[in-house]
Amino acid sequence: MQGSNVEQRNIFRNISPLDHRYLQSNRALFEGLSDYLSEEAAVRYCARVEAALVKTHLALEGSLTETDESAVDAAAEKVDPHEVYAEEARTQHNVRALVNVMQRGLPAELQPFLHRAATSVDILDTAAALRYRDAVRNVILPLLLEVEEELCRLSDEEADTPQVGRTHGRHAVPITFGFAVAEYVARLGRSIRELESLSRDLRGKLSGAVGAYNALSLLVPDPFEFEREHLGRLGIGASEYATQVVEPEYLLRLLLELSTAFGIIANLADDLRHLQRSEIDEVRERFGEAQVGSSTMPQKRNPWNCEHIKSLWKAFAPRVMSFQLDQISEHQRDLSNSASGRFVPEFFAGFVAAAERMRRVLTGLQVDRERMLANLRMTGDLVLAEPAYIVLSAAGHADAHEIVRTLTVECESQSSSMFELLKRDPELWNGIVREFKRRSGLDAEAFFASPERYNGQAARRARELSARYRHTIAEIKEALADEF
Repeated sequence: MQGSNVEQRNIFRNISPLDHRYLQSNRALFEGLSDYLSEEAAVRYCARVEAALVKTHLALEGSLTETDESAVDAAAEKVDPHEVYAEEARTQHNVRALVNVMQRGLPAELQPFLHRAATSVDILDTAAALRYRDAVRNVILPLLLEVEEELCRLSDEEADTPQVGRTHGRHAVPITFGFAVAEYVARLGRSIRELESLSRDLRGKLSGAVGAYNALSLLVPDPFEFEREHLGRLGIGASEYATQVVEPEYLLRLLLELSTAFGIIANLADDLRHLQRSEIDEVRERFGEAQVGSSTMPQKRNPWNCEHIKSLWKAFAPRVMSFQLDQISEHQRDLSNSASGRFVPEFFAGFVAAAERMRRVLTGLQVDRERMLANLRMTGDLVLAEPAYIVLSAAGHADAHEIVRTLTVECESQSSSMFELLKRDPELWNGIVREFKRRSGLDAEAFFASPERYNGQAARRARELSARYRHTIAEIKEALADEF
């Protein structure tokens, strides 16, 4: 909010790294979040809720005119957080301070309708639901859709790129890199769908001091309908049941799903970080011409962005415990969430910083296909122990697993290929040749010479998931666009 009272402050005097370090690198996104999650936004949204309440009262009496609507909207727009805070210093009550400041901007005949039959949390919880909904739908979801689009692109482009599968940090059987990326296409895609749904289901209330509509029942014949009309003006539904507060689970579920998405992005960052190890070196983050990797080792090219994403997750994941603790409020309400609840916007900001960094990582990620193939072939045809066992079993060998396991030990001790040891026993080899031909049409010798061919349905699955979630992206984009 611009004006003579705006305080000019050196951002490097701020305490939270969100307000200097991460602001610097995410300025546009943080400015977008500020429209919904800053203290200025909190005051502005509360004023909007109060304005809607005045209009609903006037409409009930049949006296709402265009002039009144304009006057109420103007009064809400004029509310200055500096004035509200100055008034709060006098009243020691934040909502009463807001009401007093807003009342000064209303025509005298409209002033009695302000805050009528409302309790403070009717305003605060409704405004918070609106703020968090708008932050998710206008900032977070569009950003996550960009991340998801990059994942779909990468999964498509690398659907056929051979890569060794890894379990427990060891080589398993071959996959494709596109298939590895498709894991995150699916995981993040599902989380995006949940966030879209949960953000639409945040609720408000106008049920009074203990949630039983005591005050409204004195004024209107149908308090439930009045509440619906009031909240309808704001585009939000009513809590199914409320005490003095809105049921906390609406917001809690959203925050838990946001934490889930945060964990998915951190897991992806960790996987990409490991793939950048010198001994693996299958992918690399983009490295700028003037970028420095180490203050003493000029050759270093560190996966610092992926490490930073994981570090952000480590900083913010524990805050989920506070969200869950705030689920409990004694009897109709206590104030044990009055401080902890104010830090919820920081979780949004930390998540946005991580998601944006992941978007940049994916946009510039360099994939070394030759290195992936070399790593896959590092252990020769030992990665084909599984198909050898499967085919032998299909040929009727009950002890096929033990036969192949023994052969792998010999391979390692003698530095021989499994192909060579299998051919040493004509009965085994002929059985393998027959079964390969009969079941897959493959030539066994060519198969063992090219381990990368054993990748099952990896490429198909990568493309299917990419196509499925591209459709999801389009649906959510359309839903978001319809709201503007």
